[in-house]
Amino acid sequence: MRPVITHSFLFFAMPLRLFFILTVLVLPLTLLCVPDQAWALQSHGPPEGIFVHQLAHLFYAAALGYFFWDVGRNAFPGKGWRYLQVFCVLMILWNLDAFTGHWVGFHIANADIIRPDGYFSSQIAGPFSPTKLIYFLATLDHLFSVPAIFFLFLGMRALYRSTEGEEEK
Repeated sequence: MRPVITHSFLFFAMPLRLFFILTVLVLPLTLLCVPDQAWALQSHGPPEGIFVHQLAHLFYAAALGYFFWDVGRNAFPGKGWRYLQVFCVLMILWNLDAFTGHWVGFHIANADIIRPDGYFSSQIAGPFSPTKLIYFLATLDHLFSVPAIFFLFLGMRALYRSTEGEEEK
């Protein structure tokens, strides 16, 4: 049985709708049109910031390693769990790559990186050394993270579809 909507409810609901439209739609759009400071990146003063960041990479890798081990230990059936294990392996590799890249980044000079057209056009100045080569390879971290996110998607989709089939039974 549906509840009966009275006239007093409609009178009360109109200001709530107006409040919703103003706060959820108009205010964020207004703030997007006149940005001042986004504060998307927080710089941390040396040396504490990089220590915490590097520890976060190690803890995240350890947590993914535990998750990988736990899924394998419990032998969950289905493709979704295997895809999640592939995600874990790729993200562990990404964390180790990012950790290495941050660490090696402190061992090369700022003059070794040329940015003619901004950050996205960075080049490494010669002569090349093993440190610069490791730094360059570490900047290719998207080769781990993008496939990892794809496998996360595949795993979540497979798990969703498997539970969807169980609910219909």
